[in-house]
Order: sequence, then structure tokens, then C-alpha cells
Amino acid sequence: MKKEEARRILADASPECSFWVNNGPVLKSLEELHKALLKMNKETFEHHVTKEKNDFSAWIKDVLGDSSLAESLAKAKSKQAIITRISQRLQVLKRTAA
Repeated sequence: MKKEEARRILADASPECSFWVNNGPVLKSLEELHKALLKMNKETFEHHVTKEKNDFSAWIKDVLGDSSLAESLAKAKSKQAIITRISQRLQVLKRTAA
């Protein structure tokens, strides 16, 4: 991955492409999603992640353009697994973007 790609993935999404958490905040970046997941209750998480869908994975793929992380999240079903994978990806992206 190149520095420019890492910076693009870490950048804020445009307002119209922000992630609207069910009964919660509007998120514009991977960093904000990570922080929101740390505080997110079970009901809100389960609204966005079911056997049929993973809204976080879809948003990361379609808006932030990180298909690698999106694929990894699509396979994860627990909140902790998703938090861990995003945290690890953020570390890699920040190192690469620096």
C-alpha cells in the first residue's frame, strides 16, 4: 500500500457519505467508527451487523475504499473481533501514511 492510499482511507468521508449509526452519531472516518464501536451498545451493534449484512464492512468498502479491511470485517461477527481488526488496520494505515 502506498502512502497516498493510506491517507485516502484515513481521510474524512464527505458529509453525504457519512455513516449514520442507528440512534447514534454520524461518523465520517475509520477513526470515528473505531471510537464509536468501543462505546456502542449491543442493540445498536446488532442493528448494523447480522447474518445477512454488515453495514460497517459495506461502508468501509464503498465509501472509504478499503476492500481489504471490508473483507476481513465481513467475516467477523462479534463486536470485539471487528474492533480488533479496525484497531490493527488503523495502526498499519497510520504508519504507512506518516
